[in-house]
Amino acid sequence: MEAIPHGGRTMNTGLSLAWPELIPGTLIKRYKRFLADIRLETGETIVAHCPNSGRMTGCSQPGRPVYISRQDAPKRKLKFTWEMIHMPDSLVGINTQVPNRLVYHAAKAGAIAPLTGYDTVQREVRTGDHTRLDLMLRSNRGKVCYVEIKNSTLVENRTAFFPDAVTNRGKNHLVELQKLVGAGNRCVMFFLVQRMDADRFMPADHIDPAYGRELRSAVNNGVEIVVYDAHMDLETIRLRNRLPWKLS
Repeated sequence: MEAIPHGGRTMNTGLSLAWPELIPGTLIKRYKRFLADIRLETGETIVAHCPNSGRMTGCSQPGRPVYISRQDAPKRKLKFTWEMIHMPDSLVGINTQVPNRLVYHAAKAGAIAPLTGYDTVQREVRTGDHTRLDLMLRSNRGKVCYVEIKNSTLVENRTAFFPDAVTNRGKNHLVELQKLVGAGNRCVMFFLVQRMDADRFMPADHIDPAYGRELRSAVNNGVEIVVYDAHMDLETIRLRNRLPWKLS
């Protein structure tokens, strides 16, 4: 089990992001990975974009309350985006773009203790011919830290897991982080548990054992793991607790 420094695991950053205006509804079904039928309180059924490519095990049950946003950009085929689902013990954020935005803004504000000491934060950094990483932090003294961010929505018995589906792309990110560490850079694998009912994190070996093996290799080769959960309500989301993790 990883030891959490700074006097304990609870580290409220105080920085939050506001949700867009949320529209309540009830999930009818999720299908084709990126589509969801949702019944609004008016009785109308709409099709919403589901911005999550995983299985969403444990957070996509028909009949559960959900919250969606609406964007009226002319080029959008689907005007609604599924943002959250209300599970018995927690709201769960299913939009995989939210962790990237939240961690980026928190890192820029110096609100994430393991990612302080840097002067600039850049998003979507190309590190290879076919690889982009989510963040690059750089200090004026030349220190560089690469950060890849993953969204965890699967929680079983208060343990958060990633991934919830086989992810070759996620495994390739771990390979790239190890290469960058070998070149003398600092690299961090950042897991954001976008819910409030987990006490710890583990790789989901029962779903994607190859990812678990690569994560262990990455840690052995110097890649750091940082895990936070989030406080979520119908107004905002913010980083909440730094969670311990274990690899076995």
